[in-house]
Amino acid sequence: MAELWPDFTPVTLLTGFLGSGKTTLLRRLLTDPALANAAVLINEFGEIGLDHHLLERIDENMVLLQSGCLCCTVRGELSDAIRDLHSKRERGEIAPFDRIVIESTGLADPFPVLSTLKADPVLRHHFKAAGVVTTVDAVNAGAQLSTYRESMRQVAVADLIVLTKTDIAEEGQTELVTSLVRHINIDAPLMASDDTFNVARMLEGAETAHASSQQSPGGFYCDDPGDAPRDAGDHPDGIRSFVLVSEGAVDWTAFGIWLTMLLNRHGDRILRVKGILALAGEEFPVAIHGVQHLVHPPVHMTSWPGGDKRSRIVFIADGISPELIERSFNAFNGLAGEARTGPRIEEVQR
Repeated sequence: MAELWPDFTPVTLLTGFLGSGKTTLLRRLLTDPALANAAVLINEFGEIGLDHHLLERIDENMVLLQSGCLCCTVRGELSDAIRDLHSKRERGEIAPFDRIVIESTGLADPFPVLSTLKADPVLRHHFKAAGVVTTVDAVNAGAQLSTYRESMRQVAVADLIVLTKTDIAEEGQTELVTSLVRHINIDAPLMASDDTFNVARMLEGAETAHASSQQSPGGFYCDDPGDAPRDAGDHPDGIRSFVLVSEGAVDWTAFGIWLTMLLNRHGDRILRVKGILALAGEEFPVAIHGVQHLVHPPVHMTSWPGGDKRSRIVFIADGISPELIERSFNAFNGLAGEARTGPRIEEVQR
């Protein structure tokens, strides 16, 4: 699926809460032919147990596995590790690689990794984020998602979710966890890491979901007004999904200023924003997508994806009142006194 970005090396982030099966999945990735030409950045060699898969040790922090996968540990800044890989590839010191997979720690917020790829002047010209894959434990995630904010944030920014331990889950546990996941992230594809699990399909699924999220509102857009997203309500730690719906056309300049200021002020707590806008003076809509402070370039669409031509912006937010966002949107778009055409909050479907 690298043809989605032919001029860049795709970078996939693998994240998941402590004990969610991320290390087991990573071990599976490292020995799979689908990653034969990949470079994988991990935390510690010892945690993965790769000794019997080693083909060659290139240096202290880099080994070549029998599968053809280049495995590296990160020492210091992630950006330095990726630059080092790029430099070695350019000088011919290592075999060419066509993708990078990065393992994050169990308590890590995925956003800094995504930000590194976007903000670093060298990396953004050679590498492109190709999706966040989050592992979710079908046995223990019910308690984790209700208790640990880190776990919920990892699910919220996921482009694809891998359900682990489904083979040992008790009756009803997998369904419960799936429901909890859907409260947080309503449209990321779900895969089970069972006997039918396919690494290539996982990577392709993450890339496709990530690319499509930047080009269309995907599962957030509903053709039937009766299917419109609704507020999922408060979760125990304040993470919730809601959608801002506007009947009238949106002024693009005012919207840009509003969104920029909103993310500058609350970007750490707006885990994801995604939607479709009906612009004043334009026949077709614009699709927007952002993760925390990062906003991808808007996509000017050539048609409406459904019969409903209202503007819709879905937020996954951590501890922010939907009413605050609604009021600020009204103020910037001069709609405070126009209740019939101004935006309103609707719930996200469960």
